[in-house]
Amino acid sequence: MKQNLIIGTRGSQLALWQANFIKSEIESLFPDLKVELKIIKTTGDTITDRPLALVGGKGLFVKEIENALLNNEIDIAVHSMKDMPGEIPEGLQIGAIPKRANPFDVLISRDGSLFKDYKKGAKIGTSSLRRASQLKHLRPDITIESIRGNLDTRIRKLKSGDYDAIVLAAAGLLRLGQEKEITEYLDQTVMIPAVGQGALCIETRKNDPDIEIISAKLDHYGTRICVEGERAFLRRIEGSCHIPVACFGKIVKQEVWLTAVVASEDGKEIIKEHIAAPFDKVKENGRTLADLILEKGGKKILESLNSNGN
Repeated sequence: MKQNLIIGTRGSQLALWQANFIKSEIESLFPDLKVELKIIKTTGDTITDRPLALVGGKGLFVKEIENALLNNEIDIAVHSMKDMPGEIPEGLQIGAIPKRANPFDVLISRDGSLFKDYKKGAKIGTSSLRRASQLKHLRPDITIESIRGNLDTRIRKLKSGDYDAIVLAAAGLLRLGQEKEITEYLDQTVMIPAVGQGALCIETRKNDPDIEIISAKLDHYGTRICVEGERAFLRRIEGSCHIPVACFGKIVKQEVWLTAVVASEDGKEIIKEHIAAPFDKVKENGRTLADLILEKGGKKILESLNSNGN
């Protein structure tokens, strides 16, 4: 068994919280193991003035960390699952998916207003095409503006008056103890979360027996099967930050209920479907759900987005 273990992580406040959480879990499970963090700056960390969709999408937050894992500079990587592209590099795998935190999005309002109560032209900040398209579908009369930066930066921009409200993932706020900032939770009836939102990804090398023993202890079965269904949908739909797609799975009566959406960037067209999958066929049903959405108009939306350069 290994005596030392190095966790690779981004250096943001949230990424460090996540990595330190996994560090403490490993130390609790394996008290003789020395665990340390290695901070790795990713391309996504260096580009803060443009929407992710314009500079390469979600893989920008994991590539350098994956390279460090492949080069044996670190032993495991801790990511936000929603940052993970559909395809994993050869030689790597998702070794564990710990228990998911709140998967939904939240609204933080400058004056305490709920989303439905905002007046025409209200400015809502988000960095996500997925969020923007669903918000526009619900309220075509509001203005969506891009916002980048870490959690504190976004909240500061909101309070300084740049936006009337911002939309963020609940999990980040809860993990950093800032739930008091939340005005309203937007559940799946309002906004379908990103694939894997609220879950962590423990990425490991394949064929590493010592690490497999550790990662097996961190894995949460219920979270894994839901996220595997969501990611199967993502891979089939070929989704990324470039296009407004979403999929969310939850366990209901010994089945995984998957709900997914593909939307046009302006929110005018939206295809939303769901499917119930037995535990042993979640990936297959995730792909089936993607095919269903493509057949019902999703393919046309995606082709239109691609032709416009997204």
